[in-house]
Amino acid sequence: MTTTTASTSTETVADARVLALAHYAARGVLEQVLARHGITFQQQIALRAALTADAPQTADDLVTQVQGSLKADPADVRATLDELLAKQLLLTDGAHLRLTDAGRELTAAIGAEVAPVSARVWGGIPAADLAAAGRVLALVTERANAELAALNT
Repeated sequence: MTTTTASTSTETVADARVLALAHYAARGVLEQVLARHGITFQQQIALRAALTADAPQTADDLVTQVQGSLKADPADVRATLDELLAKQLLLTDGAHLRLTDAGRELTAAIGAEVAPVSARVWGGIPAADLAAAGRVLALVTERANAELAALNT
């Protein structure tokens, strides 16, 4: 006699909850590091935007970038830029905002502190799995951005 059983899968299927849990777990780690350096998550995102830009950025450019990444209120992003200027991590250079040496040193220190944690979190995940996850997350981001744009029109 042959018996068949339904196969059961214990694999986690990606959905909004799983995505949120992963995001907040990783962000929680990062925010612990940022707190030790006296900056917020939004400040770090603004500093990274200024650091990685191909060309000098105006305040409006940085507001647009950070708002696009975080979906934050533009007034809150402007306040964040003001905080970074007050901390002398950014400086005004004509119409542009630039990282100060202290801003560069801070982003480098944070990067150095986060790198081994990231290696432990991401290490050992097969490249094919990372590629598949990247494709899915890019599609989810695209669709969610389209839904947000539709809600805001």
